[in-house]
Amino acid sequence: MTEAASGLPPHAPTDEAGDGELLALVEASFADQGPLARSDPRYRERPAQTTLACAIARAIEERRPVVAEAGTGVGKTFAYLVPALLSGQRVLVSTATKSLQDQLFLRDLPHVRDALQLPVQLALLKGRASYLCLHRLEQARQAMPQADRWALRTLARIEQWAQATDSGDLAELDGLDERSPVIPIVTSTRENCLGGDCPSFRQCHVHKARREALAADVVVVNHHLFFADVALRETGMAELLPSVEVLIFDEAHQLVEAGVQFLGAALGSSQVLDFARDMLAAGLQQARGLVPWDELAAGCERAARELRLACAGPLREPRGVIKLRWQERADVPGFGEALQALEAACTAAAQGLDTVGGLSPDFQRLQARAQALAQRAQRFAEPEPVGQVRWIDVGPQQARLVESPLDIRDSMREQLDAVPRAWVFTSATLGDDERLRWFTEPAGLDEARTVRVGSPFDYARNARVYVPRAFPKPSEAGHAAAVAALVARFAAVLGGRCFVLTTTLRALQQIGPALREHLDAEGAAVDVLVQGSAPKRKLLEQFVERPRAVLVGSQSFWEGIDVPGDALQCVVIDKLPFPPPNDPLVEARIRRLESEGRNAFNEYFVAEAAVALKQGAGRLIRSETDRGLLVVCDPRMATMGYGRRLMAALPPMTRLAQEREALEWLEALAQPPEADAG
Repeated sequence: MTEAASGLPPHAPTDEAGDGELLALVEASFADQGPLARSDPRYRERPAQTTLACAIARAIEERRPVVAEAGTGVGKTFAYLVPALLSGQRVLVSTATKSLQDQLFLRDLPHVRDALQLPVQLALLKGRASYLCLHRLEQARQAMPQADRWALRTLARIEQWAQATDSGDLAELDGLDERSPVIPIVTSTRENCLGGDCPSFRQCHVHKARREALAADVVVVNHHLFFADVALRETGMAELLPSVEVLIFDEAHQLVEAGVQFLGAALGSSQVLDFARDMLAAGLQQARGLVPWDELAAGCERAARELRLACAGPLREPRGVIKLRWQERADVPGFGEALQALEAACTAAAQGLDTVGGLSPDFQRLQARAQALAQRAQRFAEPEPVGQVRWIDVGPQQARLVESPLDIRDSMREQLDAVPRAWVFTSATLGDDERLRWFTEPAGLDEARTVRVGSPFDYARNARVYVPRAFPKPSEAGHAAAVAALVARFAAVLGGRCFVLTTTLRALQQIGPALREHLDAEGAAVDVLVQGSAPKRKLLEQFVERPRAVLVGSQSFWEGIDVPGDALQCVVIDKLPFPPPNDPLVEARIRRLESEGRNAFNEYFVAEAAVALKQGAGRLIRSETDRGLLVVCDPRMATMGYGRRLMAALPPMTRLAQEREALEWLEALAQPPEADAG
C-alpha cells in the first residue's frame, strides 16, 4: 500500500506499521474523535471493541496467531478490519458464508477504507459454483430437460442477465434459489472446466475474479474456498496465499467442519449422473455416431442408481439425509459389487472418450472426470485408511460415500509453520473456557494466544432465561407436544415474535403442526412458518414482515440470523444440542478421546452443546435496546450437574424459575414502549 492520505490518525503508515506503531494507530482510530467517529455520526467508542482490535494489532505486529472470542455487540468486524488495513500488509479475510462475504466486500470494507482514507484495492473471490460459466451456458439448452418448464424459465432469466453482468456472480440475480437444479448446469467445476482451452476463456468470470484477487490488497474468500485450495491447490489462491501476510478467519467456529469436508474424499451418485449428462450432451453435439454415447451414459446412470440402492438398503425413500456407519453397508452383499460396476462403467466411458479426445478439450476433461470417478470407486473398495473415518450419506435423491479426517490439526499446523505471518481467528462462540479449547485443539492452535471479550449488552436487565423443571424429558414421547403447547402459550401473549430452534428435523416436523393446532384452538391469530415450506431467506422475510408470526427452524437457523428489535423477542430451544452419539464422525472422535484416557462426555459432548447453545441463544439479543426471553425446554439443564456449566456458557441473563414469571415478562414486552414501566 502507498502512503495514506490525510485524515488518518497521526503517524499513518507509509508501507507497513510496526514496532508498536500499529497499536497506537489502532487506538487512535477507535477514539471518540478518531476517523471512525468522524465518518459516522452514530459511532460510539466501545472499550471491548478497542481491546479486541489492539489484541489483533499485536498479533499482526508479532506475526503470530491469535484466537479471539467476541460477544454479540462488540463489533468484531471493524475490530479486525481496522488493524488489518492500517498494517499496510496484504490481507486475506475468510468467512463461513457467502452472505457475510458480500456484506464485507460491499459494505464493511469500503466503509473502513474510506473512513481511514486508505488507497486499498479490494477483491471478492468465491468458488466456481458462484460464477456463471459462459461456455456451459451455451451448452445448457442441450442439457436441460425440455419438460421442466420452471427450469427453462430460470435458464431464460440467467441468459438475459448474462448479457449485462460484469462479475458473473449469481448472487446478483434476485430470487434465484441456491438449490435450483439449473445452477450446476450453468456453472463449472474443477473437473469440467476447460481452463485455457475454453473458447470463452478471455471472458471467463472465474478467471477475471482470480486476476482481480491477485492484484488486490485485501481479498475476501470463504472457508470452503480456503480449504479447497489447501486440498486441491486449484482455486486461484495457490498464487495468492504466498504473498498474504495477514489471514483473518471470521465465523471461525465453522472452520474445523469446513476443513474436514474438503480434506477428505467423497463419491456421490449425483456426481456420476452429472458426468453422464455432460458426456451425452457433448458427445451428441460434437461427435455424434463416433462413440455409443447413449450406451455409455446409460451404463454410468445405471451404475449410479445401483450404488444408491445398495447404500440405501431398506431405506428406499428416506426423509432428509441419513448418515450411516460405513460397516452398515460395506459388509452387506451387493455393496462391493455396486462399487465394482461403477468403476467398470466409468472406465468404459473413459476409454470411449479417449478415442475422440483430439476433437475437443471438452472430451479431454470428460475423460479425466471419468478416470477420477473410477479411481474414487476403487479407493472406496479398499480398506479404510488409518486416521480417517468413513460413512455414507443417503438422501431422497442421492447417496454419498465420504472419507474424512477427524479434525484439521495436521493441515493447519502445516500452514502455520510454513511462513511467519499473522493468523486471526474470531467468532462470537469458540468455547466455554479461557483457553477456548473447543476450537483451538481440533484446529491445531494449542499454542496460540487467546482473547475473550464479553458483550457490552446489559443481559441481566434486558433478557431472561427460563428452564422448565416440571417438563417431559427429551427422551419421553410427549416432549415435542409439550414444547408446542408451551410455545403456543408464549406466542399468544407476545403476539408471535418467537423463534423455535429444534435440534433435529424430526422434532421440527412434530412441533410445527402441533403448534399450529394449539394456536388455532386458542383462537390466536399467529402464523406458523416452518423450515422447508419456503427458502430460508423467504421465511425470514415473511417472519419480519408479518406482525404476528412464529418461525420453527432446525440447524440452519441456529446461527447467522440477525433479527434486531421487537420482531423477535422469544427464542425457544427444544432440547440441549448434544451431538448425535450415533454419528460416525462423532463416534470416531469419542474413540480417540477415550483411547487417550479422557472423558469424552465432558470434553466433547458438553463442550459441543455449550457452543451450540451459545449460538442459538445469540439470536435473541442483537442490539443494546433489544429485550427478550430464552427458553430451554430441557429439564436436564436445571437438574444435572453439567447444566451449571451450560448455563454459565450463556450470556448473563436473569434466571426465571416459574412459567408464571416468564409469562409476566412476555406481557411486559408485549406492551407498547410508552406503557412500559421498565
